Amino acid sequence: MSTFTDPKTIGKPVRPRRHVRTLTGYLPETDAQGKEKWPRGDEKAWKDNMRDVDKDVPAITKSFVSHVQTSLARQPYNLDTLGAYQAAALSVRDNLLVNWNETALQYTRRAPKRAYYLSLEFLMGRTLDNALLNLDLKQPYAQATQKLGFNIEDILEKERDAALGNGGLGRLAACYLDSSASQELPVWGYGLRYKYGIFQQLISPEGNQLEAPDPWLDNQNPWELPRLDVAYEVRFYGNAERVRDENGNTTDRAQWTGGQEVLAVAYDVMIPGSYTRTTNNLRLWESKPKRGFDLNSFNAGNYEGAVESSNSAAAITSVLYPNDSTGFGKELRLKQQYFWTAASLADILRRFKNIGKPIQEFPDYVAVQLNDTHPTLAIPELMRILLDDEELPWDAAWQIVTNTFFYTNHTVLPEALEKWPVPLMEHLLPRHMQIIYDINLFFLQSVEKKFPGDRDRLGRMSLIEEGFPKQVRMAFLACIGSRKVNGVAELHSELVKTTILKDFVEFEGVSKFGNVTNGITPRRWLDQCNPELSALISSTLKVDKSVWLKDLYQLEKLLPYAEDAAFREKWAAIKQRNKERLAHHVETTLGLTINTHAMFDVQIKRLHEYKRQTLNILGVIHRYLTLKNMSKEEREKVNPRVVFFAGKAAPAYYIAKLTIRLIVNVARIINADADTKDLLSLYFLPDYSVSLAEVLIPASDISQHISTAGTEASGTSNMKFCLNGGLLLGTVDGANIEIAEEVGESNVFFFGHLTPAVEDLRYQHTYHPVPIEEKCPALAHVLNQVSAGLFGDAEVYEPLLNTIRQGDHYLLSDDFDSYIAALAMVDEAYLDRTEWVKKSIRTSAKMGKFSSDRAINEYAESYWNIEAQHIS
Repeated sequence: MSTFTDPKTIGKPVRPRRHVRTLTGYLPETDAQGKEKWPRGDEKAWKDNMRDVDKDVPAITKSFVSHVQTSLARQPYNLDTLGAYQAAALSVRDNLLVNWNETALQYTRRAPKRAYYLSLEFLMGRTLDNALLNLDLKQPYAQATQKLGFNIEDILEKERDAALGNGGLGRLAACYLDSSASQELPVWGYGLRYKYGIFQQLISPEGNQLEAPDPWLDNQNPWELPRLDVAYEVRFYGNAERVRDENGNTTDRAQWTGGQEVLAVAYDVMIPGSYTRTTNNLRLWESKPKRGFDLNSFNAGNYEGAVESSNSAAAITSVLYPNDSTGFGKELRLKQQYFWTAASLADILRRFKNIGKPIQEFPDYVAVQLNDTHPTLAIPELMRILLDDEELPWDAAWQIVTNTFFYTNHTVLPEALEKWPVPLMEHLLPRHMQIIYDINLFFLQSVEKKFPGDRDRLGRMSLIEEGFPKQVRMAFLACIGSRKVNGVAELHSELVKTTILKDFVEFEGVSKFGNVTNGITPRRWLDQCNPELSALISSTLKVDKSVWLKDLYQLEKLLPYAEDAAFREKWAAIKQRNKERLAHHVETTLGLTINTHAMFDVQIKRLHEYKRQTLNILGVIHRYLTLKNMSKEEREKVNPRVVFFAGKAAPAYYIAKLTIRLIVNVARIINADADTKDLLSLYFLPDYSVSLAEVLIPASDISQHISTAGTEASGTSNMKFCLNGGLLLGTVDGANIEIAEEVGESNVFFFGHLTPAVEDLRYQHTYHPVPIEEKCPALAHVLNQVSAGLFGDAEVYEPLLNTIRQGDHYLLSDDFDSYIAALAMVDEAYLDRTEWVKKSIRTSAKMGKFSSDRAINEYAESYWNIEAQHIS
């Protein structure tokens, strides 16, 4: 229950009152002419003392010093660089708050339709540099901190990445929040405030991935604003009893009582737009006990019982993606999803109630985007609110629901589509399981009406998958409960329509199913991570970066400069300095020396079999073995290459963790080999993060995006590399295809079988297997060398190698020869450095389509029906 709203008024029109509560205050009362009245005190005294954004060095200096004295309670004599970071961050936050307050007030005044982005991950990265650049305040802050004895770059390095995400899903959400604010769209994010978030990755002496907690909140987080007055009760377990009407007949309504109640408490993170006052919000929920410490149990000597409730509640937001290979982990993960969606919907509904509109108009003011299946429980939760609290008839409630939600699918891999055991759902969320059964009943009745007698179709489309135990198919629930469904690249969206949701397309019509190709924010992924290149673009185009960063198609004007030798020299020099920056980072963090005059070859992704890091490392081994067999004269003609890997494997993902171990141990051997180390070296950089990506991506000459065709929904790291002038080596999959269409296939290196061939090849593997020695001798030789113990621990790697020798679901043996040939093409192309730099320039110049500004505007116009709200 929110402290903002009396629950007795929910669902009823709000009567006019003196002030309307906003995010940060109240709207003023108006007179008969509609003119605002000042609420209290001397209007001039208030307005004369309300601060604006600090833009000049003296004001920034004063703000910094003030926070050192008062917020941190420190003096210049004992202020270290971490303290300087905290003071600078608090000073910048003050500026954000000015714009944030004004944005919230304007949204409340105008009451536009708003969109809400529900994502279980928000991989934000560091905030201070991004905020300074978006506010156009980096230079004055650099000057102010320099006057006070601190270097701004040293200050920026002190910030820890927020541990709120794992991979592309969370980074996409972060890019979309940045673009929403930059495009002045009324969009809020909702997520969870994980205490530890994703784990800190360590590498053991044997090369194993080890997981340690990432206590990113150990120091004060200056970017969040606790909203302790915004709290909602969330219920788990208990009993759901159907309500009967006056005639004793069962209705669609129910009363859900008993069980466990926890509080969802809000923490707000400001999201500044670029070169605009618009500052949107990311609201994160932390779980807290409703009653907290049990004094009676404590006094009775039951010390564990005294804190049991508190610990149980706090566990909900402790860790991102608890290991769901155990019953406890599975239940905790489902708890997280309901806790977050229930609190978010309660908050959205409270905000809607404040504008005084009838509940039937909810979809006219609210659009909710489901980022993958994780927030799907929002669909039955909104039904529960509308049925049980608002007392709407089923059909009216369902119409509101299906006009409110939008669903983004991120995978066509069946094993990645969420399913929840029915017994677990009945135990944890009994009312929601009732509603899901009812949704399924009415839905299947409509399917039966359209396709009479097709029992197989009913089984395929049912929300309940038969088995032991039965499972709730969350992707199907998201599909039928949403107004529109989209994939995230043209190929992926087509596969969604022709594979996993084919029956739903036939039933509901193709118009419901669309595509929004993913995008990335050029503010972070060019201006922030590659400032020299950003400055070169601005000076060359004679256009301020505030223009082209918000209209990335402007980069096409760089195309003629690919023929300009002086420009190519500047471009290549920036790439070289970025390589030296990466080498310096590796030397200072790992103590390793890197040849910066070699080609830099990078693959940075979450570890998964379908992403085929295994193919990459086997290719590295093949290159090493080939070099070992060359004469000294032959080696002199070889292009030196440095290969980088980074990424985390899920703690329970045994094969992915074996891949990391193989990479680390191969690196030990080849980096120590005097015959080849100047021509080939390999590095696994631990604890991959946004900040590490910001160093790796600008330094790459080539990046690898080599998923089995038809398995990668889109990818966004491919866009980041290409925007920074790195060329792409990949399969014809995901957004690789659209990148090639934009930049031209002569500027990318494709290999491998195409999507239509994949299932036939898997069939051949199962029913007509060919020994790998016959099918792909080069790969067989590599596997045999690993099995022979060339890289140590021969038996350890057998389970990994057997995934290729037996079944080879991800087609490594089918694509290996083509992959090696593509690598050879890269080597040959790199020898012509003039043409290589031209390819690099052309690639960057044609990346306009892949701005997240374009993507978020597609959602706003074609899905959510929201409009920009300029904040003056």
